[in-house]
Amino acid sequence: MRNVLEDITLQVPRGSFLGLVGPNGSGKSTLIKCMLHLLTPQQGTIHLFGTEIQKFKKWDKIGFVSQKANSFNSGFPATVFEVVSMGLFAKIGLFRFLKKKHKEKVKEAIEMVGMSDYLHQNIGELSGGQQQRVFIARALVSDPELLILDEPTVGVDVKSVQNFYSMLKKLNEENQITLVLVTHDIGAMTDYVTDVACLNKNIHFHGGSAEFEKSQHSTLSSLYGHDIQVLAHNHDHGGH
Repeated sequence: MRNVLEDITLQVPRGSFLGLVGPNGSGKSTLIKCMLHLLTPQQGTIHLFGTEIQKFKKWDKIGFVSQKANSFNSGFPATVFEVVSMGLFAKIGLFRFLKKKHKEKVKEAIEMVGMSDYLHQNIGELSGGQQQRVFIARALVSDPELLILDEPTVGVDVKSVQNFYSMLKKLNEENQITLVLVTHDIGAMTDYVTDVACLNKNIHFHGGSAEFEKSQHSTLSSLYGHDIQVLAHNHDHGGH
């Protein structure tokens, strides 16, 4: 039997924005599933908010956004408001009517991701980037302190990706939400995250984004097993 992950020691400080990168098959999804208690590691311990994961009960503190294609049928006949309100069902019950305070909460989450103009639009009429913003609002509506995103920009065009990362950075800085972002887009990611972890069965690097940028050539060569060229994205942060 082959271990997917070995000797992993990883801390995500409260308030940080961690970019988790690594090649296909490196164990990123497995690590996320362990963090969400969907898988139980054979050895070692995981703590969430200082509590051992087996005893952790406050799952509404954690929001999760998977790849859009795997998580939602975009032909589903629901408006932006209705999709985001689904994020409250765990708290209020599946077929309960939304009270005024719940409706305000939904609108607030939609506003946080910049989608207020699309409140009553059908989810299937939106672009890929817009849909992903809605899915983040659905995760935000229950007030999580930690948001985990598993490759949320797959299939999203480059300009939308830049705006998307800017939105995540704003959520991290202004709303103090701790973020863990799994991504392949190393060049763009480093402009926005506070920390980087490079994973390929083991952790090859874990540190600040500035430190990563200084060592990224040797780190990524070690990570991928060969030299790789990182495309730099020169973004105008003020425009997003």
